[in-house]
Amino acid sequence: MTTIYLDNNATTRVADEVVQAMMPYWRDHYGNASSLHLVGQRAKHAVELAREQVADLIGAAPRDIVFTSSGTEADNLAILGTLAAFPTKRHVVTSSVEHVAVHSLCDRLANDGYRVTRIGVDSTGRLDLDALAASLDDDTAIVSVMYANNETGVVFPIHDVAELAAKRNVPLHVDAVQAAGKLSLGVAELGASLLTLSAHKLHGPKGAGALYVRKRTRLRSQLVGGHQERDIRPGTENVAAIVGFGEAARLAKDRLAAGGMASVAVLRDRLEGGLLERADMAHVIGDSGCRVANTTNVAFESLQAEAILIALSEEGLCASSGSACSSGSLEPSHVLKAMGIDERIAHGAIRFSLSHETTNEEIDQAVEIVTKVVRRLASLGVTA
Repeated sequence: MTTIYLDNNATTRVADEVVQAMMPYWRDHYGNASSLHLVGQRAKHAVELAREQVADLIGAAPRDIVFTSSGTEADNLAILGTLAAFPTKRHVVTSSVEHVAVHSLCDRLANDGYRVTRIGVDSTGRLDLDALAASLDDDTAIVSVMYANNETGVVFPIHDVAELAAKRNVPLHVDAVQAAGKLSLGVAELGASLLTLSAHKLHGPKGAGALYVRKRTRLRSQLVGGHQERDIRPGTENVAAIVGFGEAARLAKDRLAAGGMASVAVLRDRLEGGLLERADMAHVIGDSGCRVANTTNVAFESLQAEAILIALSEEGLCASSGSACSSGSLEPSHVLKAMGIDERIAHGAIRFSLSHETTNEEIDQAVEIVTKVVRRLASLGVTA
């Protein structure tokens, strides 16, 4: 059975060029990048080349890139490191639709006595900028918002957010994990003090993330150990994964320059159009005019996402849900709840996320498979 992979927001296939670039650093060039001998310095040179490639993707200086083990670690470092650098400030501003790496961390901060303000969104996922502006005060230590939503693909107006934060002299952290490789990321124009990236979302390996730290940004390390990554993130570097991250960043920049995401948007729209035409219970969730090119969240009213996903998997189609299963019951995600999506619709939300490797044939097959599955489930009465 042929697999149709439409879950690229969860992870992407590692590009062949990335695997090729990584292989020598597992097998031959295995040195510790902190060692002074030739083998170690060869590894260090590879890490620094990757740092240049990642920096080039977002228009940053290489020195401003700090490698981490993941986007989650980078998000945590950005927020906790800023709070540690401003210990007298006890207020964090974020959005109500953040990735769990930020959302759950803010839950913990609230339990620890911090004041957390979650800025709401409307029914299309657009951020309430007026509420954000009103939330900022002298006690605000950081604003942390995502660039592109991982469930809906909706893009936040980061330039506007940055202007509001700058007026109050508040550092801005941007989770750009789902934007990198899909949108042009010039950090100087964005105005972010801190920005998170993850390799495995742009055809790099798992186990490599990065935090952009703008020059003169106050940030305190959250780990204690060696002097790696300018004392900001101690620990022996995962050289092979970092090398892969660098190569993936290089490839992503080349694709953006060649307009590669425009063709992905055409395929996404083709998928949406086919599903809306053939399944009368289908609804597209999110601002259709301001999304990343590869993402669509289609909800099938009165159906259960879990049942749909299991049936799709049996047909060889990989997607994911806008819902999470907890305590044996299917509940809409915090993102869809924040958007105020009707529960009969939200329970059947499926995220389809494409990549530049997705083909016309796969999209046409996906439309056929999804249509068949949801019609069968509806006829069987498998409802939310």
